[in-house]
Amino acid sequence: MAQHTRTEHDAFGPVDIPADRLWGAQTQRALELFAIGEERFPEGLYRAFGVQKMAAARANLRLGALDAQRAQAIAQAAAELQQGLLGAHFPLTIWQTGSGTQTNMNANEVIANRANQLLGHGLGTRSPVHPNDHVNASQSSNDSFPTVMHLATALELRDHLLPALALLRQRLDERARAFADVLKIARTHLMDAVPMTLGQGFEAFAHQIGHGMDRLRATEPRLWSLPQGGTAAGTGLNAPAGFDQAFCEEVRALTGLAVTPNPCKFEGMGAHDALIEVSGALNVVAGSLAKIANDIRLLGSGPRCGLGELRFPDDGLSSSIMPGKRNPTVAEVLVQAAYQAMGHHLTVTLAGSAGHFELNVAKPVLIHHLLRAMRALADAVRVFADRLVAGLQADGERLARQVGHSLLQATALNPVLGYDAVARITREAMARDIGPREAAVDLGLLTAQEYDRLVDLRAMAGRISPL
Repeated sequence: MAQHTRTEHDAFGPVDIPADRLWGAQTQRALELFAIGEERFPEGLYRAFGVQKMAAARANLRLGALDAQRAQAIAQAAAELQQGLLGAHFPLTIWQTGSGTQTNMNANEVIANRANQLLGHGLGTRSPVHPNDHVNASQSSNDSFPTVMHLATALELRDHLLPALALLRQRLDERARAFADVLKIARTHLMDAVPMTLGQGFEAFAHQIGHGMDRLRATEPRLWSLPQGGTAAGTGLNAPAGFDQAFCEEVRALTGLAVTPNPCKFEGMGAHDALIEVSGALNVVAGSLAKIANDIRLLGSGPRCGLGELRFPDDGLSSSIMPGKRNPTVAEVLVQAAYQAMGHHLTVTLAGSAGHFELNVAKPVLIHHLLRAMRALADAVRVFADRLVAGLQADGERLARQVGHSLLQATALNPVLGYDAVARITREAMARDIGPREAAVDLGLLTAQEYDRLVDLRAMAGRISPL
């Protein structure tokens, strides 16, 4: 009968571990102790750990803290983690020590066991590569986990969220140009206002997204400042001189991120203001996305009994009871992802305030919520951009009818007739359900020719202030 477990030993004695798993004794003890919830870190965090352990091994080799054989084996195993090949060996939930020590040890043990395999040794030998002495050399969970938090966030921002937002801005710009000459009626207080173009509305959406991208990019200098090298409390105990600089040089080479050593390791380990800042910018973006998605949902409502100004592309889905019903499903997903990001921001803010003296002790829940919010928004934005915005069409006939019948086109007559006379026109038109042109003529205030000369709807739309 095949053996299903192996026995490893740590400072507290023997531990039985599933035979085919790369984690070690500390991870197994944590798995049994913290039997809480089902929330696991996003894959991006584990990949960032691969970068961090690879860079640490290379820096330790440069500074003489590791020999070449061990450093190369550790770096090779860490590269596999960074490539997403070892994710199945991280069984812990986010509910663990607030410093993230158990996940750091999980990474140390997985990399040590894999490195020993690469060197021709069995699992659990802890030799020639030891999880603490070698994989964790010159490090502590207290500086490694926050460094990984920064790396995972910076990579998620660069590789997923910003490209998705750039795509959405492009699609919104395309619709703004396509609708540049399509007249519609603006709405303020949800009520009819003066004429504008449909393109101007989409131009506003595109500007919102552009500003959101600028806000996110503005957080990057603090995000790129890494506390690695502070070790246990920020003093750098047991790390060789220059480790922080060598580490950042290796991270730059591995990722292309412009990382630098945090000049005050105490700040980088005891507080996570940089991550709250990212979450705050993300919260603004979430608000913009919810506004845009909801506006588009309303503009396309109907299609016959609502506003019906926009026609949605067919997503292939329908109602379970109403044949042929088409709903703005993608927009609804984006709204939900935005609302979730807003909720995540509260958790990130509270967790970021949990720094007592030299250590923040809510790191796992903080980074879990931040990365989840970023990825859900990035994915929802990409689908929204390509599956909904790119295929939006204007209902030109409906818009033309609405513009022609709109009361407040008469606002253009204020400089000629005065406010009170124009109010008479709009009241008459409203009472008789006629257009303001007919009302102005019937009231004897203007001839039809004078009205047509004074009320130029396209000129009115062009004069609207961007404020």
